[in-house]
This record gives sequence, structure tokens and C-alpha cells, in this order.
Amino acid sequence: MTLAAMALTAVQAVAADRDKVEAFLTVTGFDVALESIKLSAEDAPRMLGLQAEDFGAAWTLMSSDVFDVEDMQEDATRILEQTLSDEALAHAADFYASDLGQRLVEAENESHLRDREEKREEGGRLLAQMTTEDDPRLDVLERMLDAIGSEEQSLRAANELEVRFLMAAQEAGVIRLRVDEEGLRAAQAEQAEETMQSMRLSGLASSAATYKSFTDEELVEYTEALEHPLMQEVYELMNAVQFEIMADRFELVAEKLAEINPGQEL
Repeated sequence: MTLAAMALTAVQAVAADRDKVEAFLTVTGFDVALESIKLSAEDAPRMLGLQAEDFGAAWTLMSSDVFDVEDMQEDATRILEQTLSDEALAHAADFYASDLGQRLVEAENESHLRDREEKREEGGRLLAQMTTEDDPRLDVLERMLDAIGSEEQSLRAANELEVRFLMAAQEAGVIRLRVDEEGLRAAQAEQAEETMQSMRLSGLASSAATYKSFTDEELVEYTEALEHPLMQEVYELMNAVQFEIMADRFELVAEKLAEINPGQEL
């Protein structure tokens, strides 16, 4: 059972109905977070040591089909209908429907769809400034990041996605791996500490850029809201759903790449 599957089967409460879930996706901005998955499409060729341009126009057509936004949002709605409790849904929706919540959603939606390199540069600059000045805001961002999810969880999800994608690509004949799945996981384990540190810095930089217009007091209020048990339930599910949808799409990409790529050795 995958990491996401375990999270999705853990909820025992009565699940929410479709209308409420669809409204929840919009008010929390999770619909835009799902839309941003399409921006990760370019990561698939990079994981194979290639570039999207190597596949020509066929890549654009294929990735547009695989990462169809409406399909991804429909998948999320279907899963959350079965797993998200009415209590947790109402709690999260109430917060994000508030004035602060809507401002946060607006900022997060913009951040999700922003050019990744541009955001990385701005976030890195802001993070460096906070570090140099020993700005207490950095502690708030650290606490917020912990509330959203640990690096260990993110790393497990990222590693699982990589394994599932590369194994699917090998099975489809797109690549020929020099190591088996056990060897791949061993290599991931060797790099785990370094990767988590990099993910931590990347998350802090992203948060610095995303929430630059908010006061420290507003971010503390947001962090306290994120730390509530019901909000923790919501984020655990949303993280699991987002991972599962992304992993499914990457596996489908691997299958379709077999039709347009002669094969590479990694």
C-alpha cells in the first residue's frame, strides 16, 4: 500500500457530499493547487535526463492530455468525497472564507501558478535577508512549514513518485535502468539527509515569497489555524490526494512516452 493510500484509508468519519467538496476546493484554493500540477509536467523528462523539447510537438499534446486540469480536479473531488469528514471540511472552509483566509488563498493561488524560477530567486533573496538580520519572521515561517507537513513526509512522497515513474518508464521501454528498484531506493536513502535540507530551504524560500505582503501577526494567526487537529486532518488528506494524482499522471506519462521516445539508458 502506498503512502497516499494509507493516508486516504485512515479517515473513519462520515465523508462530505460532492457539492460541499467542490465548494471546499474553491474556497481553500486547492483547485488551483491541483491545476499547478500541470507545471510539474516538465519535470518528467528531466527525471529521464531529457528535456521536453527532445520530444517535439508530441510532448505538448501528450502532456496537455495527461495533465488535464478538469480531470485532475474531478479525481480529487471523488477521493475527498469518500475521505474528508464534514467536520474537517466545515472547519477549514470557515477559516479560508474569512477575510484573512481569502487573502491567503489569493496569495497562494498566485504563487502556485507563478514562474518557478522567478519565485525561487525572490524567495532566496528574502530568506537570505531574514537570516542575515536574524528576523523573527523566519521562526514563524519555520513553524508554518512544520504545520503544513514535515520534510520526511515530503521526501517519502517525492521518492515514491520517482520510483513509480522510473519503474513505469522502464516497463514501457522508455529507459533502461542500471539498477533495480531496491538499488534505486538505496540511492535515495543515501541522499535523504541532503535532500531534506534542500527541501527545507526551498520550502522556506517559497513561503517567504508567497507571504511577503502579510504581517508577522497574520502569519502567526495562520500558523495557529494550521496547527488545529481538524486542519491537520485536512492537510494530510490534501497532501495525499495531490501526491496520488501526480504519481498517477507521471505513470501515465511513462506509458505514453514509449510511443514517442526510442529509449534511454540511465
